[in-house]
Amino acid sequence: MEFRMVHENYNVSDLDKSLRFYKEALGLEEVRRNTTENFTIVFVKNANSDFELELTWLKDHPQKYDLGECEFHLAFRVDDFEGAYRKHSEMGCICFENKQMGIYFIEDPDGYWLEIIPAKR
Repeated sequence: MEFRMVHENYNVSDLDKSLRFYKEALGLEEVRRNTTENFTIVFVKNANSDFELELTWLKDHPQKYDLGECEFHLAFRVDDFEGAYRKHSEMGCICFENKQMGIYFIEDPDGYWLEIIPAKR
């Protein structure tokens, strides 16, 4: 029996804002969408991985979600770490740096943290 991770879900309060953020910050594009009268689910990914991020917008939950202490995150490895750092600095979305480990985190519009890791580490 083999298991393969395929996606992670984040609930978002403003789907359009989140889609713009993930496209600009990480190059993630919408690959499919499921809409009902109560919710919309959008899967985003890029050509570098089969892994998808599922963004879920619930009609009756327009406010940001309580993420507790935010002790979870999704990590992205990048081939141009310095370029990514400059881009994210300009976007103003870097929320934590660990220079000793050579990594940093960005924060999406709902407060989810995303780890940025250099390709060679």
